[in-house]
Amino acid sequence: MYLIVGLGNPENDYRHTRHNMGFNTINQLAKQYKIEVIKKKFKGLYGKGIVEGEEVILLKPQTFMNLSGESIREVMQFYRLHIDQLIVIYDDIDIQPGKIKIRKAGGAGTHNGMKSVLQAVKTENIKRIRVGIGMPKEKVDLVNYVLGSIPEEEKEELEKGINLAKEAVIEIIKQGMDKAMNRFN
Repeated sequence: MYLIVGLGNPENDYRHTRHNMGFNTINQLAKQYKIEVIKKKFKGLYGKGIVEGEEVILLKPQTFMNLSGESIREVMQFYRLHIDQLIVIYDDIDIQPGKIKIRKAGGAGTHNGMKSVLQAVKTENIKRIRVGIGMPKEKVDLVNYVLGSIPEEEKEELEKGINLAKEAVIEIIKQGMDKAMNRFN
């Protein structure tokens, strides 16, 4: 079983922001594999299903980004999951839009959602897929950039990254981390 987590903020207000690349990836996986992510528990929305023959839990924490780890910790404790069963997907300003990076471990950088996750699970050895949102072209407040509306001309490029992240999850499940990293990094 895998716990596949997309980081984001509750979708009513933040659905179309750069900070919700993780949620958007979960939405794409859910759509492709017909998994309803509607159950409310563990401070999140989740659904269980099968991806490429493997049982999965798709989770979208509803705690807001900076407390995402609380939701993940609750699911992992309830289902008695090992850290190797966790995959976290989130946005990254240091990666160009339309690109992704897969890592087996590492720090959180400037991403507050990942800081919360690392704190909650007490290890940096977490499989993660970082979805590129790029840096703002003009000098603007970073919070407004990641939480602001996405201009129409950027949506297609960001969608490419979301689709790559979805395919990377599938590859990790089918072939393992090393092959997924070789294919996508």
